[in-house]
Amino acid sequence: MDGMESKIALKDRRAFKIAFIAALGVFVIGSFFIGNSKGTIEIDIQRILEVMMQDDGSTERMVIWNIRLPRMILAGLVGINLALSGAILQGVMRNPLADPSIIGISSGAGLFGIAILVAFPQYQQFVIIAAFFGAMLAAFIIYALAWRSGIQTVRIVLAGVAVSALFGAGISGTLVLYSDRVQGALTFMNGSLSARSWPEVQTILPYTIGGTILALIFAQKLNILLLGDEIARGIGLNVEATRLGFTALAAILAASAVSVVGLLGFVGLIVPHTIRMIVGSNYKYMLPASALFGAGLVMLSDTFARTIFSPSEIPVGIVMAVLGVPFFLYLLRK
Repeated sequence: MDGMESKIALKDRRAFKIAFIAALGVFVIGSFFIGNSKGTIEIDIQRILEVMMQDDGSTERMVIWNIRLPRMILAGLVGINLALSGAILQGVMRNPLADPSIIGISSGAGLFGIAILVAFPQYQQFVIIAAFFGAMLAAFIIYALAWRSGIQTVRIVLAGVAVSALFGAGISGTLVLYSDRVQGALTFMNGSLSARSWPEVQTILPYTIGGTILALIFAQKLNILLLGDEIARGIGLNVEATRLGFTALAAILAASAVSVVGLLGFVGLIVPHTIRMIVGSNYKYMLPASALFGAGLVMLSDTFARTIFSPSEIPVGIVMAVLGVPFFLYLLRK
């Protein structure tokens, strides 16, 4: 009887997780339409659907199709990438405070990306590649500094803070050397979706699709890593190769996001942690839930950043910092 009740409880928990993921899908759709409806010109949902379906040459069509629609899609893709990157890093490093921006991976991507943008603008097509190498370099340095007979949470956080400061200084130095081009880099530094459109969507979309598919396919390996290195090796997992592969995946997800919107922090911290408290640490459920929540959160945050001081707007990175810093301090205190 007890065994039967346990199986029923297990099914109920699984049903709850699936229902929660479905609810997050509704949350993403709602965030998408809120973002498309709000602004200097208010457009209701029915009208949004009409102008998306048919080109009637109206002002609403131009606003939706050329400005708001690509911006909301891009916000969602960036949210997915950063949320998945944070979730993967937390699993690989077994550190609940791991986040691309906090431990320096975003700063590494940012330094290499901004170097291309301000020093070699004629090679902008290589920004994502450069950002990826910067992110991987940051991850390698963090591992080298934090490793001593294994990885521990405190050493990763301290190493990450040091690496973030190092690359942050590099970014500042680059901007000083190319001060005549600093204006274009300010939005990059603060993380902004302003003036972003379809080209940026096309840039990040393949990385989002590929990264999401790979993360979901290999989610079980992340679950095994959580058991500890010795147990994982006993099961037959090549721990170091798996950790390196996931680190590279997290780096490319973060780098692709950084390359199109700049240094947008705390998404990879807030989202996985919130999702973990609701659905648990099983990456089979945690990854899709994190992706959906990340997409909706960045959409809503960008809508708020765009409309709170309308007609002026603030970078979405500022909104995420306002949300993320208290959250980080709360986790650190715990």
